[in-house]
Amino acid sequence: MVVGSVPAIPADRATQAMAPGVVPQPVQVTPGEGVFPLGNGTAVCTLGGREATEAARYFIDLLARSRALHMRLLDSEACDKDPRREGPIVFAQVPGMPGAVPEGYSVNVNPGGVLIEATSGAGLFYGAVTLWQLLPGERGPARIAAQHINDAPAYAWRGLMLDSSRHFQSPEFVKSMIDWMALHKLNVFHWHLTDDQGWRLEIRKYPRLTSVGAWRTPAGTDGRYGGFYTQAQVRDIVAFAAARHVEVVPEIDLPGHAQAAIAAYPALGSTQGPPPPVSARWGIHKYLFNPEPSTIAFLEDVLTEVMELFPSHYIHVGGDEAVKDQWNNSPAVQARARALGISNMDDLQAYFTQEIGRFLASHGRRLVGWDEILTPGLSRDAVVMSWRGTTGAHAAAVAGNDTVLSPWPTLYFDNRQSDLPTEPPGRMQVISLEDVYRFDPRDPSLTPEQQAHVLGLQANLWTEHIRTEERVEWMTFPRAAAVAEVAWSPASRRQWPDFLTRLAPTLAKLRTLGLQPADSAFAANAPKPAESARGRRTSRELSLCSNGVPLLLEPAAAQLQAHDSVPVSKGPGAFPIFALDIMNPCWIYHDVDLSHGAKLTAAVGQLPFNFEIGADAQKIRVGDARSSNGELEIRVGGCDGAPSALATLPAIPRGAVEEVLQPVAIPAAAGSHDVCIRFARPKLDPMWALDWVEISQ
Repeated sequence: MVVGSVPAIPADRATQAMAPGVVPQPVQVTPGEGVFPLGNGTAVCTLGGREATEAARYFIDLLARSRALHMRLLDSEACDKDPRREGPIVFAQVPGMPGAVPEGYSVNVNPGGVLIEATSGAGLFYGAVTLWQLLPGERGPARIAAQHINDAPAYAWRGLMLDSSRHFQSPEFVKSMIDWMALHKLNVFHWHLTDDQGWRLEIRKYPRLTSVGAWRTPAGTDGRYGGFYTQAQVRDIVAFAAARHVEVVPEIDLPGHAQAAIAAYPALGSTQGPPPPVSARWGIHKYLFNPEPSTIAFLEDVLTEVMELFPSHYIHVGGDEAVKDQWNNSPAVQARARALGISNMDDLQAYFTQEIGRFLASHGRRLVGWDEILTPGLSRDAVVMSWRGTTGAHAAAVAGNDTVLSPWPTLYFDNRQSDLPTEPPGRMQVISLEDVYRFDPRDPSLTPEQQAHVLGLQANLWTEHIRTEERVEWMTFPRAAAVAEVAWSPASRRQWPDFLTRLAPTLAKLRTLGLQPADSAFAANAPKPAESARGRRTSRELSLCSNGVPLLLEPAAAQLQAHDSVPVSKGPGAFPIFALDIMNPCWIYHDVDLSHGAKLTAAVGQLPFNFEIGADAQKIRVGDARSSNGELEIRVGGCDGAPSALATLPAIPRGAVEEVLQPVAIPAAAGSHDVCIRFARPKLDPMWALDWVEISQ
């Protein structure tokens, strides 16, 4: 079987420009002459064995799903005897290709056929993805411009983390995420399965981890929320990922983020008294696994089952945000530390991590942890994931440890993508698609030997405030495409305007496969109303008085919206979204003309204060209310001094999400002024929040 090569072209006609639609940008593209026609019945042939056949079948499936085209899969002998003699698409696995690198491939398109070559199964798979991306967006037959592509990734670790602990996603959705990842040539799915708010992985030796630890009662509700993945479901997901050359790296968080496990097995903790509940609060909790031999043995039992389920060479053990209050106050923990000759609780955590690392190493696995694990004595085999900026990655590489860049806030996808009103709840800081794309993983201060320890980069999707699968899609894509290109393409090939040009048709193709990405980067940002205008503005359109912990939040009832046992509306806009700083519920309506006075009407709601923020909670102003429920205070010209007007807050009935207050008069004042709107409240919980405010004559 012979597939013709792309005709030679003069050097002055060679270009690196890529036909729109391929993301990430290939390393090298050389245009050819003519086009290759593709239609129903085009032959797809394989050379080289099972992995070539698997890549060919995946390509055929993609065409059927996205274009309603049906190819014919033939082996090499059948292709040679094919009486139709149509130019075939050939997937060829070629051992030891010159200059071959893991995951590298070539795609050769000419009018007589298409040849995809690679040494590895992953390379053939990525060649199939690139060929699919070269097709135009419309369904049905297509023509592909002749060209030759040589391609390979810049980094080996191109990851995405999904937090399934804070909010549970269905197994089917998890598989969809992996499928969409693979179409971006992302290859590591970091799966956050345990935390204070839920234990999501079935462990047969310890069934209470899921019968108790997988379920919580959301703050402000009486309902039960949660779920877990059975071992059969996990095996199915892992196999699905492997077929797409995605490695699933599980995370079992320790010694912190352990409240759900301790709720199930209280002896794992460090406190006396009744066990804690599975947490319904967000933030940094104080429950840590104790360092007793029995607890470490428990965790080794858990990890044994984890390793049976996940063939990944890497096992993530968290290691972050381990507040030591309970360890410091526990006589048993202190006695254990003395017996080990340890006087510092950070050193005790290092001992804990190193014990787990030795256990994993004895089973041929490598420990991965957040950058808090980088302490003296850490095994060189451990991988450090740098989340507190990039300094952890630098320090790890210098120390001789492999590292993955995953810095907050740029690669934290719980930050919203724009200030458009279409953005769902989450953190109010804006990390746009362009912000992600312009992240530079290179550290020029490292030597070549040290740079080799930088495995790659990863984006993280923490789901405290991302409760639905639709919102997970929105918050992840297309920013994941930017991560893919930064991790795959050479810096010299990355240009922001060109990326946007290629991204639009890529997203159109992905929509045919069910993905609903955010349109924030392409949506027109409607101009905001002039600051001097009167009228209704939502809390998103007002300015926050401070920037302590700014969030977009929904009422408590929304927490149960996705749970089958709770009959609540699932339609868009079913609940208001409140923009507020939980440290200071205060807003500014700028530049209001008060020459003739004004009338202010507001819609307000209550939210549970379900945040673990430690001593910072003492900084929140409460206890200044004049009545049982508090007041909405209106001040002119600033937020200090006596209020110009007050609106008494009502008792909001249980289940109600907001109330419209009676209008209050703002006294006349010459000229235009900022109007400060803040709550005075009797206690911390619940929080009062502002939905909208309207100022009129």
